[in-house]
Amino acid sequence: MNVKRLIINADDLGADEARNAGIFEAIRAGIVTSASILPNGPGYPDALKKIQSGSFKNVSWGVHLNLSEGKPVSANPLPLLGPDGVFLGKVPSQRLLMRQGDRDLENEIAREIDAQITLLETSGIPLSHVDGHQHVHVFPAVLREMIGVARKHHIPWVRIPDEPEPTSPDFTLPPSVREEARFFTRLGQTARPLIAASGLHATDHFYGLYLKGYFSIRSLESVLRCLPDGLTELMAHPGRVTENPLETPFSSFSTPDREQELETLLNTKLRIILKERKIILTPFPENPC
Repeated sequence: MNVKRLIINADDLGADEARNAGIFEAIRAGIVTSASILPNGPGYPDALKKIQSGSFKNVSWGVHLNLSEGKPVSANPLPLLGPDGVFLGKVPSQRLLMRQGDRDLENEIAREIDAQITLLETSGIPLSHVDGHQHVHVFPAVLREMIGVARKHHIPWVRIPDEPEPTSPDFTLPPSVREEARFFTRLGQTARPLIAASGLHATDHFYGLYLKGYFSIRSLESVLRCLPDGLTELMAHPGRVTENPLETPFSSFSTPDREQELETLLNTKLRIILKERKIILTPFPENPC
């Protein structure tokens, strides 16, 4: 019997309290079934408190590894930091993480991601999956270290951001969005056989790269209309707008775009589409087999 199962995963839980509020709103509505937590986000304590005080039986939690923005969790992983002691930012970090064969860099990456996962584990949150802020977990300098640390901590699922390029007229995307999505997809395609060989698990399909800035009912319906059989992860970034945001590396995380994604997820038409297409919402399965 062919079955379409869909994980709607909210990224960046812990970025700030406004982002958290939007994510938990979508979780309580029963539409977001999984969330990835930023261990170094300013809103991490608030996210932790909400998780521990709530009853979330059908939600999976993961770690959203961050090597590009904010402060590290481990002590001074110097190759990853700027003079101000924080991560280098998106573009410089990506350039650095494309480096291969630099064992000093890889050792510091392993130490930092181990510290991020350990921080979440000591909070008592059961972790089902690993992914990366800006998909850093599948970059060449990170991939093998991430696999080793995920296995060490017995985390069964890893995101692989390899997404087929949309051909629907619903996706009139600018070249910058398409090129970034293609870039991440190439990294994901390289990562998939290595992750499979390691004994870790990934969903059959992934969507969300080409929805960046275009997360609407129309575009979402286009994706769901052609959703293949099997287990699919849909990456989402819902949230609320921050009032009087502080100037931090995370100040751009809670914007009107986040509210647009939230309102799309809460739109009653989405439930109708899911029902019509016989798509079953699910968290990451506890038993990957």
